[in-house]
Amino acid sequence: MDAKLPPEESKARVTDPQAAKEKGYERRDASVVGLLKFALWLSVVLVVVLYAMKWLFFYFERTQQLGPPASPFENARVLPPKPRLQVEPRVELRTYCEGEQQQVDSYGWVDPHIGYVRIPVDRAIDKVLENGLPARASSETPTPPADSSVAPSVPQTPDLLGPCGYIVDQTGGAARE
Repeated sequence: MDAKLPPEESKARVTDPQAAKEKGYERRDASVVGLLKFALWLSVVLVVVLYAMKWLFFYFERTQQLGPPASPFENARVLPPKPRLQVEPRVELRTYCEGEQQQVDSYGWVDPHIGYVRIPVDRAIDKVLENGLPARASSETPTPPADSSVAPSVPQTPDLLGPCGYIVDQTGGAARE
């Protein structure tokens, strides 16, 4: 900044602080001419932006029609165009879960050509308890891992039940919301 000032002002600024007091303000902190130029250009840009916005709104008003205003008395639900995916997701989920529960609780064919059938889970548990699980031969017994003292734990939280577990009661009772 010293290069822009005349030598006598530069010398007065360094050596005599009273010279700044006589002029009424500090010349080295802010330039009045610079601040006025900034304010002028800021005003010009502001005016240009305001006129551009006004022109843009008039242009949109001419080119894009909004259509009729919404009536507060009209209560019809307008559906979106097809394909409408999951129009009523709660009802669809409940229907799906009820179908799954019905499959788990009933008899039916899985593959009639092979002879596979489906039996209710409760009946399958009873049959396993009656007959037991098939035993392996001693040569087929797998070797335990090196660190068999730590058993894997599976958290028993309702978060693992999935979407149907939240709607269908675990005791087989009524559905929950």
